[in-house]
Amino acid sequence: MTRMLIALLAVACLAALPRALWARTIKLATLAPEGTIYYDILQDMGARWRELSDGEIELRIYPGGIAGDESDMVRKMRIGQLQAAAITGGGLADITDDIRVLQMPMMYRSYEELDYVRDKIAARLDADFAAKGFRILTWGDAGWLYFFTTKPVVHPDDLKPLPILTWVGNTTFVEAWKALGYHPVPLAATEIHVGLASGMIEAISVPPYAALSFQWFGIANHMTDLRFAPLVGALVIRESTWQKIDPGLRPKLLEAAAETGRRLQEVRHTDTTVVTVMQQHGLTVHEVPEDVYRVWAKRTRDAYPTIVGSAVSAELVAEAERYRDAFRALQAKP
Repeated sequence: MTRMLIALLAVACLAALPRALWARTIKLATLAPEGTIYYDILQDMGARWRELSDGEIELRIYPGGIAGDESDMVRKMRIGQLQAAAITGGGLADITDDIRVLQMPMMYRSYEELDYVRDKIAARLDADFAAKGFRILTWGDAGWLYFFTTKPVVHPDDLKPLPILTWVGNTTFVEAWKALGYHPVPLAATEIHVGLASGMIEAISVPPYAALSFQWFGIANHMTDLRFAPLVGALVIRESTWQKIDPGLRPKLLEAAAETGRRLQEVRHTDTTVVTVMQQHGLTVHEVPEDVYRVWAKRTRDAYPTIVGSAVSAELVAEAERYRDAFRALQAKP
């Protein structure tokens, strides 16, 4: 009888607690610093999830690399220290190599091509992530990768003397750069500023918005006007965490995440504005003539044998190229 009274009293006390204390906290990490568009959009999604769940879902955001670089974020999700992350292709590749098919250097010319290919292979990518225990809630790309350097770079040979950032852990890409005669230096994203300031690296390939947000352009103050590759991104959650959420609530949260994705995709179109702002603060932009562009394309393609088949599925790259070519053919029709 005493135990029963204690149990009933405990239930009564829990029922009397504010509803917010019942919240399931989802810890989400991102490299995006506070005050950036990306962070604000994620904050808005957290508020929407809280509203839709009547306070039962609380999204706690760890911005600006507080939780480490993206590889750290993926590792922490695997062991349950984090439940979700907004990460780019580098972190996504720590879950499945196949994501790299969307970031092959100079394979895509436009966002329209990228979106077309991604839509065609989305089911396969979803299955790859599911097999690893993750779910993609929405896509949210970070923009095109451009070279930001400490010295002017127009021709591919201009880049050879400069130590260039490669993401730590990407050994295949390190070897690909080396095979072409370049000087790659593996670093975590959280070490870029120190690397530039110390001269350890003198070239980085990042989206303009990132160069501005992290103030990297203050040191690497030359930009090569060449779309090297798209930097894809996604909002990812542990499948085990997702399954603990009320099934009736999940579709609403997914729709809110989809709206977040649509807003994140709009950020892709800010490159021109962002570059103009940086030019006003000392950035020099170097145009790439068409004949030199073709040299970049060939030089980049020469690296594919090192990458394809080891860092990304050869079969999937071939499939993506077929979809890309089909899209181009459709666009070429009168």
